[in-house]
Amino acid sequence: KKLKDLMDKVLQEREKEIVIQRYGLNNQECRTQKEIADEMGISRSYVSRIEKKAVQKLALEFTKGNV
Repeated sequence: KKLKDLMDKVLQEREKEIVIQRYGLNNQECRTQKEIADEMGISRSYVSRIEKKAVQKLALEFTKGNV
């Protein structure tokens, strides 16, 4: 619940979707960056950059204690 609230607060829609699919949140299976890239019509490296940025945003919020 806390993670979902934090994701809604700090991530853009595309970032949220990638994090959800990569880590199998919301009862989804974990997917590879390649699978996500193919589905979204973007490169795997772009998925990687978006994922990295999103995880950094979440980590920063956790360290601030905003959870």
